[in-house]
Amino acid sequence: MEEEEDEDSGGRRAAGSPAASARFVRCLYAVGFLDLFGVSMVVPLMNLHIKSLGASHTVAGIIGSLYGVMQLFSSTFVGCWSDIVGKRYSLLACILLSALGYFLLGASTTVFLFAISRVPVGIFKHTLSISKALLSDLVLERDRPLVMGRFNAASSVGFILGPVVGGYLAEFEGGFYQTSFICASIFLLNGGLVWMLPWSEENTGNREHDQDKGTNNFSAKSNHDLHLKSATSRAVTNSSFFQSPWIQVATVLKKIKGIACSNLWDIFLVRFLMSVAILLYYSNFTLALEERFGVKPLFAGYLMSYSSVLGVLAGCLLGPITKLYGHNTYRLLLHSSTFTCVLILLYASALSIWMVILSSTFLAFSTTIGRTCIIDLELTVGGNEASGTLLGVGQSVTSVGRIIAPLLSGIAQEFSPCGPPSLAVGLALVAIVIMNANKQKYCSHGSVKLKNQ
Repeated sequence: MEEEEDEDSGGRRAAGSPAASARFVRCLYAVGFLDLFGVSMVVPLMNLHIKSLGASHTVAGIIGSLYGVMQLFSSTFVGCWSDIVGKRYSLLACILLSALGYFLLGASTTVFLFAISRVPVGIFKHTLSISKALLSDLVLERDRPLVMGRFNAASSVGFILGPVVGGYLAEFEGGFYQTSFICASIFLLNGGLVWMLPWSEENTGNREHDQDKGTNNFSAKSNHDLHLKSATSRAVTNSSFFQSPWIQVATVLKKIKGIACSNLWDIFLVRFLMSVAILLYYSNFTLALEERFGVKPLFAGYLMSYSSVLGVLAGCLLGPITKLYGHNTYRLLLHSSTFTCVLILLYASALSIWMVILSSTFLAFSTTIGRTCIIDLELTVGGNEASGTLLGVGQSVTSVGRIIAPLLSGIAQEFSPCGPPSLAVGLALVAIVIMNANKQKYCSHGSVKLKNQ
């Protein structure tokens, strides 16, 4: 019996080696790449397809909004659920149900079937958020911005390549249906990849991660308590998938209440303001360039693709940048947000197209860094114990911004083509003021836990 235990513990030690953990992380990079590659093949073609089915502009807009509304309400609940049942089961469920949605989309020959196909995708398309939560659980806190940046870079590469492949397939007869089925097949491939991931390595990585945090922050007794609590929580997680749905729902609501009563309001408010500011910048980008400088939409498309490529590069450079800042995520977020505000102001007041190109070049870096830092700050302040919940709430906050930004952009454009970016500058300034007002909280405490913990 003792020999079996020794072999088992030895296997866990081997599985928890740095090389094994690195393989797990690289597999998650592939998951992120395939996810956005498949989605971006289909999304640009959806408006054309629904109009070919005979839908009016209003109906197409309502169905498009339906997806956003479902994402708004489901992201928090799915994030909480992933903390309860475990990242493996929740990630697999989200991938497979999203694949079902894209299979239905490939079979949609009526507007009604098209709308039905958006329901499973709208509710369960949270694979990237759960993958980020899983990465957060796996890596050390100081390595999190680097790993998140690389994950975002891998996903962005998929988002760049997907529309090219989708556009090529759309040229053939029945191209949209073929593209949808290929997208669903990619999701099934992703599900198989997640199933074959070395999950024993992930669990061991979590244990080592907890041990490292315990060594740095607690006494020996507290460290022992932390290990006991961690082992208990893993046992609960492994059995939670088979619990009654009502118990799972009650636990989800309890977690959401804990977030609502926590002191994270300022972080989520900053995320909301900066999200709306960036969405306002892009909301009328093509139209504003045409009206202000007389450039064609093709040039605006090239410029946006150029920014996307630079965003990938920025994700790869996050490691050296965070080291330069001494792994101080708050200071890096404050500086990147300030830089974003200045660059949007430069774009709004640009007198030539070269100033627009200059601002777009550096905005690709500042926005990528800012998005990664705000996620890292959420997890640092809230704690990894609720990583799925925190990222789910953050995604809901961003979804609210996506709903509000088009309305604000439309009102601002009534005054000037520069109205949306000018409003974005104001919102970014408010976010910077909020971060400065709460500076002492992050400088004096390495981690501020939720009130209910």
